[in-house]
Amino acid sequence: MTDMKPMLAIAALLALTASPAITASAQLNMNAPAKGKTYVTYAAEPQTVAANKQAMLELRFQIASGYHVNSHTPKSDFLIPTAVTLQPTAGVKAGVPQYPHGVPYSFSFDPGTKLDVYAGSFTVKLPVVAGSGEHTLEGALKYQACDNASCYPPRTVPIKVLFKAK
Repeated sequence: MTDMKPMLAIAALLALTASPAITASAQLNMNAPAKGKTYVTYAAEPQTVAANKQAMLELRFQIASGYHVNSHTPKSDFLIPTAVTLQPTAGVKAGVPQYPHGVPYSFSFDPGTKLDVYAGSFTVKLPVVAGSGEHTLEGALKYQACDNASCYPPRTVPIKVLFKAK
């Protein structure tokens, strides 16, 4: 049988010298956003509108703490706007979504440049005309989230707008 002491000593030495690099790498990965992380959530809230008359639905979104998203009208062509898209649904005529105004935001490293963003929560209003009954509009919210240091790849959140027209 071979003496394992020299091999164990080499393994221990390698582990000790590699440890700071592994620890730094692990810390970087822990601070990076999780793959597939959702920064914006939507909860379908049942709503009631008048049948066969123009009405307004409200789509409420919540942005994760510490993040903001570009508004529907960001101040740069390089920024991805927040946008709701809906699939056509029988018995419902949806109008153009109405987005709130964003709030000015600037980074500490460039205080002179103001971005137009949503933070905390925001509501998109959706004009509809619907026949009597229960309806579900399906669609998505596309957005780009950022924190104080960087922006992340665009994400899409599926949405279902549940409402009754009577």
